[in-house]
Amino acid sequence: MSERTGEEQSGAAPGTVPGTAGGTDGTDGVEVVDHPLGVDHGRYELREQGEVVGVASYAVVPAGGADGRERVVFFHTEVRPDHEGRGLAARLASTALDATVASGRSVVALCPYVKAYLRRHPEPYAGHVVEPTPTDLEAADRAAHAAG
Repeated sequence: MSERTGEEQSGAAPGTVPGTAGGTDGTDGVEVVDHPLGVDHGRYELREQGEVVGVASYAVVPAGGADGRERVVFFHTEVRPDHEGRGLAARLASTALDATVASGRSVVALCPYVKAYLRRHPEPYAGHVVEPTPTDLEAADRAAHAAG
C-alpha cells in the first residue's frame, strides 16, 4: 500500500462504524473505522486484527450546494496488495458509503474504485450521489496534500 497507514495519529478519536466489526458471523477480525484527520478530511480504515490494510480517503465540504447537505468527497481508495481478492475493498466502500448516507450527507465519488462500486450497486446510494463541483475538487486536492 503506497499510502501511510494508521501509525500516524491526529489526536482525533477514531471510531468503529457501527455494524462493521467482523464478517457475517463477526469472527473474521476485520473492521472499518472512520478516522477523521481534521475537520475537513479523514479516511475510513480497513483493519484486520488491528492492522490497517486499506483506506478510503475523503474530504468534507460544508453544506451550501443545491441539495443543502454537507458533502463527503471520496478521492482515494486502496487495499494492500496482499489483501486483494477477498472482497475487502467492497466492504470498505460499502461501509464508508453507508455511514455517509446514514449521516445525511451527500456522496461525491472522485475515486475510480468508489465510482465503479456505485455503478455496480446503485441502490441504496443513487439518491445521495451528486456530481463534483469545483469546490469538491479543491477540497479533495487540499485533503490529499494534507494526508501527505
